Amino acid sequence: MKKIKVGIIGATGYAGVELVRLLALHPQAQIVALSSVSYEGKRISDVYPNLKDICDDVLENEDIIDRCDVIFTSLPHGLSEKFAGKCLDKGVKMIDLGADFRLDSAEEYAKWYNKQYEDEKLHTQSVYCIPELHRAAYKNQPIIGNPGCYPTSIALGLAPAIKYAVDNTVVIDSKSGVTGAGRGLADNTHYPNCNEAFSPYKVASHRHTPEIEQTLSKLAGKKVNVTFVPHLLPVNRGIVSTIYFNVKEAMTAKQLHEIYSEFYKREKFVRVLASGEVANLRNVKYSNYCDISVHYDEHTQRVVIVSTIDNMVKGAAGQAIQNMNIMFGLEEKCGLEYIPPAF
Repeated sequence: MKKIKVGIIGATGYAGVELVRLLALHPQAQIVALSSVSYEGKRISDVYPNLKDICDDVLENEDIIDRCDVIFTSLPHGLSEKFAGKCLDKGVKMIDLGADFRLDSAEEYAKWYNKQYEDEKLHTQSVYCIPELHRAAYKNQPIIGNPGCYPTSIALGLAPAIKYAVDNTVVIDSKSGVTGAGRGLADNTHYPNCNEAFSPYKVASHRHTPEIEQTLSKLAGKKVNVTFVPHLLPVNRGIVSTIYFNVKEAMTAKQLHEIYSEFYKREKFVRVLASGEVANLRNVKYSNYCDISVHYDEHTQRVVIVSTIDNMVKGAAGQAIQNMNIMFGLEEKCGLEYIPPAF
């Protein structure tokens, strides 16, 4: 099979270089162009020495679309639409790791991101895709909106049980490693401020909230509101989402666990842990796995779900490659069978 020619715009951000790390070993993909406005003219291995003799490509300007079958855009919100238009004009597919193609509503996008869609027609040709939940919705659309890291951990954690929720309010307590904030400098990710520290941020105001609610509402078949509180962990990577909700009627812990096991029994990258085990981010680092542990408090009829992913892989680059595999008719696991390290 002819290899897929891949280009990455925004290759030196954390998600961009994670794409490079994973795609460099993908058996059916070939990196043909890497773009970085900040480091144009440098080799990517000069910026990230871990890539020396593995990927030494020279970073270019943004004019790379012509040479590619698919473009990954790993850019801040508001910057991907123009590349989507160019890709469509040239018959090139695009997977956006930013926020521009995640929300159905232009009004919600404007509310939460303080920007307007410049070309709303582009959004009719895109699909939002967490593969385990939305692969059936992919109908050869040329643009895929890659989900956010928090929404991925939360949707996978809630999908099997959201229809059993007693009301439309879910409480979500999520913790992310520092890479989730991106490579830009910020006071809260400055080493003296995040090391030996742990605190919530953007309480009830995080931009992933509408994406979480949009996905859960579609799964539940009704409007779902969430209380979402993210926290910054003093680690490089990983997300742990602990999710709480009440159920409509009493059930046993065994019944709940069976619901989850049945829902994900055919999924390569979602591992439902045995009863009594608790998901730990250590066991998914550097991999495309999502580990889920299921807990049920019979006294309060409250469900507690723990869902953990690597925010840079299943929460970003790995899921984007899984979506590329769907887009080009490959096995979803192709190039993604990385085993998490033991420590």
